Amino acid sequence: MLLFNVTVIVEEASARDFLSWMKEIHIPKLMGTDCFVSHRLLQIKDSPNEGISYCVQFIAENEAAHQSFLDLHEQNFIAEMYNKYPKKLVTFSTLMEFVG
Repeated sequence: MLLFNVTVIVEEASARDFLSWMKEIHIPKLMGTDCFVSHRLLQIKDSPNEGISYCVQFIAENEAAHQSFLDLHEQNFIAEMYNKYPKKLVTFSTLMEFVG
């Protein structure tokens, strides 16, 4: 099992709208790709960055499922986010493997 973590730092003025959009539109569309079996959305409480920081964590059953997301969907989802919130957020992602 793999955990695909996407961290998003969004300006405070856009944070409420961003969070609603993530919950109601973006995450359901991403889960609809069938590349991930579950997800969770968290707010980082001790971020040293300006703005509000969120983590969206997606669980993939295996590397093939994650790679399928990267190959077929990732660029569209990134573009959608940056087009909806131009110059209002930054993102980075991390892939982790469960070991225990």
